[in-house]
Order: sequence, then C-alpha cells, then structure tokens
Amino acid sequence: MTSATPSSERRVSARIGAISESATLAVDAKAKALKAAGRPVIGFGAGEPDFPTPDYIVEAAVEACRNPKYHRYTPAGGLPELKAAIAAKTLRDSGYEVDASQVLVTNGGKQAIYEAFAAILDPGDEVIVPAPYWTTYPESIRLAGGVPVEVVADETTGYRVSVEQLEAARTERTKVVLFVSPSNPTGSVYSEADARAIGEWAAEKGLWVLTDEIYEHLVYGDAKFTSLPVLVPALRDKCIIVNGVAKTYAMTGWRVGWVIAPQDVIKAATNLQSHATSNVSNVAQVAALAAVSGNLDAVAEMRKAFDRRRQTMVKMLNEIDGVFCPTPEGAFYAYPSVKELIGKEIRGKRPQSSVELAALILDEVEVAVVPGEAFGTPGYLRLSYALGDEDLVEGVSRIQKLLAEAKA
Repeated sequence: MTSATPSSERRVSARIGAISESATLAVDAKAKALKAAGRPVIGFGAGEPDFPTPDYIVEAAVEACRNPKYHRYTPAGGLPELKAAIAAKTLRDSGYEVDASQVLVTNGGKQAIYEAFAAILDPGDEVIVPAPYWTTYPESIRLAGGVPVEVVADETTGYRVSVEQLEAARTERTKVVLFVSPSNPTGSVYSEADARAIGEWAAEKGLWVLTDEIYEHLVYGDAKFTSLPVLVPALRDKCIIVNGVAKTYAMTGWRVGWVIAPQDVIKAATNLQSHATSNVSNVAQVAALAAVSGNLDAVAEMRKAFDRRRQTMVKMLNEIDGVFCPTPEGAFYAYPSVKELIGKEIRGKRPQSSVELAALILDEVEVAVVPGEAFGTPGYLRLSYALGDEDLVEGVSRIQKLLAEAKA
C-alpha cells in the first residue's frame, strides 16, 4: 500500500495540483499550434464569436488609453459608472431591478464564477451541477472548498434536468444549485415553465441558485431567455447572477464579467478580489461601459449568422450514421451523441472513448473538436459553430467522410 506524499515533499499543493487544464482551451491551443505549423486545421473547439468587437467599443477603449484618469488604480469592485450601467442593462434586458451596489465587475466570467462560489461556500458544502456542464464550474466549486454533485441529462431530454432529478441529488449538505440556460456545451434552453419549476423548488428548499446568463442574447427560433429571479422573486435574496460582455459583444479577449448578488455577498467577493487582482483593467472597463450602454444591433447580426450555421451544422451531423444531434436552441454549440461509434473500426483504429474519437478526428482529418469527457458526459462531442460558413461546412464534411468509414 502506497502512502500519500507528505505535504513537506510536495512541490505543488494538493489543492492546485488537482485542478484539470481547461479542455476547451487545450483543444483550441493545439489547433492553433498546428495551424501555425502550416497545417490546414479547422477548429470547432473555442467558444468565442468569430466577429470583431464593434468599432464604437474599440474607440471608447482608445480614448480611455489617452485619459490619465484611467492610468491609475480604480475601485476594486469596478468603475462606479460601469456598475450603474450594468444595473441599468440588467433591467433593460431581463426585467430584473438591482442597485449598483449589488454589482461586482470581474476579470471575465470565470473570475465571477469562482468569486461567487468562494463567497458563499464553506468546506464540504455541496453544489448540484447539471451535466453536461462547462468545464470551469466543477473546478471553481472545488477551489472554493465545495463539492460538485453531478445530475446528468442526455439527448433524450434535450440535455435538460428535471426537478425530480435535482431533488434526488439534494442532501443535508446541499447549499447551491447551478442553473445555466442557454447552456454551454449543449445549447439547451429551458422553457419558462421548467425554469420556474426549478426556481420554485430551490426557493422552497432554501437553496442558493447561481445562474450563468452569459448567453442571454443568443437564442433561436421559438426559444426565449428568462432570468430566474424574475420568474421566481422569492429567490432574490439567495440568487447570484454571473454575466459578461464576452459573447454578446464579441469581447472574449477583453476580460470583463460581473456578479450580481445580495449586497453582503458582493461585499465579500469584492474583498476577495481586492487581494487577488484589484480592479479590472480600466481600458477594458470603459470598453464594457460603451458596450452595455449601447444598443444590441451587433448581437442581432451575429445571431442571424449563428442561426444559419446552427441549422447547417445540425443537418450535416445528423446525416452521419451513428451520430445523433439535438437542435440547440441557444449559445453557439452543437453537442452530438457519438456513442454508437465508440468501439467501431475507423481507419484501422477502434476508439474506446469520445476522447480517443476526438483525437482520431484531429489526427486523420485535421479537425479539432472537444470530447464529452470534458463536460462530464463521455460519448459526446462539442462543436462550436462560431466560425465562418465555409470553414464550418469544410470541417463537418471532413468528419462526415471519416466517420462514414466506420465499421463493426
């Protein structure tokens, strides 16, 4: 029997050593490295719009660079004018009225998620996490001392969990339930009735809800975004919203997100941020101010393109024998099941997992996709359709031709 390595002999702490690399970023990095080496790789890995940040936002940042006011430290919790604008934007877009004192501006959505969990979790507190989930949620929970408890939904329900599943996962240690609609990685969107049922259940059980609204403006067809604390006002005192400018305004690299929560939680999270990073870059904050204060014309144009690509991708994926892809209603991802292809022979190899299948696709046809293991559900692939139409068709065509060779 091997004993654990004594703490004095560890070079990296057990807490940090247990963190997994972001699988989505790893796939994107590998695809970009191959491209840089001259390979014709098409990457479906990254979750970012392929559009430039709108000009008026960029110009606001340029002006901020020239203003000495922004060359200095500013409040750790965010520029007061940006916090006020985020509160106004939240009322405009979702009908949820909050005060600027309930807003914390963060270095992107990931910091928002971690700080929110860190502010309310004590060691051993459980968080119910519907799966498939975005890779960062469980790691943020663990870093904050919590325990993620997965509740799995599959393609038969459109990747949506039920109240009955959530209740079955609840224990005396449960403190928070995570709610994400539209979803990364599946693109699923909960109906108003289903969202309300989950919110009412959480309120009845006295649970906190953390809801990620980053894809609020990217919904298609008859699907509608609904903000949980608007549907269920009883949640207001135990609801945390995380959001940001990354997806709506094609600003993934600007790194501006935010937390909206009760004032005591915001105060605690702001204290944490004051020691971790201090204020978000002032130039990026001014750009975000221009974004959230402006209209939504840019996202309307992106949404048209994403909708077109969504339909093309889903149609092409469902033409592959052994692949089933529900039509996503939001975000910009397709999440096809490839379970029927696992173990089949493809060009002399028999992939035994979606990790191995994704590796085979990259090696054989130079297309990068993210395996479902990254999202807590083996047997699936995630493909982003936030890339040009020609690349999308070419990339999926390569996958079609490769997987058509699968045999028992």
